[in-house]
Amino acid sequence: MNHSESLTASSRRTGRIVLLSLAAAGLACAVYVARMPLTMAAAPCLAGRWHGCYDTENGVVLVTLAGLPAAVLVAWLLAYRRRAAAGTSAWRMSLAEVGMVHGTVPFVWMTMMPGPGAGVVPGRVSLVPLRDLVTMGPIGIGGNLLVFAALGCFAPMRFAALASVPRILALGAGCSILVETAQFVLRLDRVSSVDDVLVNATGAALAALVSRPWWRAPARPTPVAAG
Repeated sequence: MNHSESLTASSRRTGRIVLLSLAAAGLACAVYVARMPLTMAAAPCLAGRWHGCYDTENGVVLVTLAGLPAAVLVAWLLAYRRRAAAGTSAWRMSLAEVGMVHGTVPFVWMTMMPGPGAGVVPGRVSLVPLRDLVTMGPIGIGGNLLVFAALGCFAPMRFAALASVPRILALGAGCSILVETAQFVLRLDRVSSVDDVLVNATGAALAALVSRPWWRAPARPTPVAAG
C-alpha cells in the first residue's frame, strides 16, 4: 500500500468515526429532549401493561431505546456465526440486518396505532400532493422522515441490488404505500395521505445517502484468462 492509499484509508476511517459520533450525539440529544415523556411512559412499561406503553408513541420509543443493548448483542452473535464465511463483511451484514428490523418495526407499529374512531370512522384518503404537508408541522414531518430511515440506511449495506438511491426511494415509497393501504383497509381512523408516502420515501433516500460509504458493492465478474 502506497502513501496516498494509506491517507485515503485513514481519511475514510476518520469520516466513519465522525459520522458515528454525530449519530450518537444526536441520539443522546433526542433522548434528553424527550426525557420527560419517556419518564411518564416508564411506569406502565416496567409494569408490563399494554395500555400506556405499547399503545402510546412514548412507550414504543422507550421500549425501542431499552432494546438497543439486546439488538447489539444479536448483531454480535450473527457476526460471530458468519465471520468465517463472510470475512470482514460479517459485522456490516449483521448490523444491517438488525438495524433494518430494530429501526423500522417500532415506527411502523406507531403508524398502525388505531385512533379513537377506529372501526367506526370510514377510511379517509388524501391524494392531493403537498396539501397535508403544511399541516404536519416540524414534528410530523420529522417523524415521517424517520419511518423508513433505518430501512434506507441499512438495506443497501446488506443487499447489493439495493445499492442505489433511486431504488431505495422506490423501496421506501412501496413500503409506505403498503402501510397507508393497511390504514385505510383496517379503518384505523387515520388519513391515508400521498404526502406521507412522499415524506417516508424521502427519509429513506436521505438515510441511504448517509450510509453510502458502507454500501455493499455488487460482485464483479471474474475475468477469464486467455488460453
